Amino acid sequence: MARRSVADIEKIWSNVEGVKKLSDRALGIGPFGIGLDGLLTWIPVVGTVYSVGAAGWLLAQAAKANAAPGTLLRMAGYLGLDSTATVVGEVIPFAPDVVDMLFPGHLMAAKALQKDIESTHWVEDNEREARASGAHEGHVADMRRNPKLRRIVYLHD
Repeated sequence: MARRSVADIEKIWSNVEGVKKLSDRALGIGPFGIGLDGLLTWIPVVGTVYSVGAAGWLLAQAAKANAAPGTLLRMAGYLGLDSTATVVGEVIPFAPDVVDMLFPGHLMAAKALQKDIESTHWVEDNEREARASGAHEGHVADMRRNPKLRRIVYLHD
């Protein structure tokens, strides 16, 4: 695996932000919004391909960012509900389309991943070398000083 950097994680965060807005918030009216996912759900097959494809891409980004298992499960739940409504809309017209249009699954999954990224202390090193050099204890201390941080991820492991 190629060595990752904090810049790679920041790029994932930024790309996820774009999909979040495009999928479920392209047009916003107050607290409500609609995006490509809701609009394309009315076009047979196209909506399903987009919804399932965007869901798969978000999960791939989560894996690339080494998201916590709980975050992956939460994302899978949001995206599973969203994609299920889209697929059911292919068989039973109208009702699932309305549910899919109103349920911002991609948005919720993207926010979960972004929160996971923000609550992680990223280290451009591998854990074995950090422990050997004593730097690991410093990273743990940094994490304890910042209550937003919940875990340490070594990008070169």
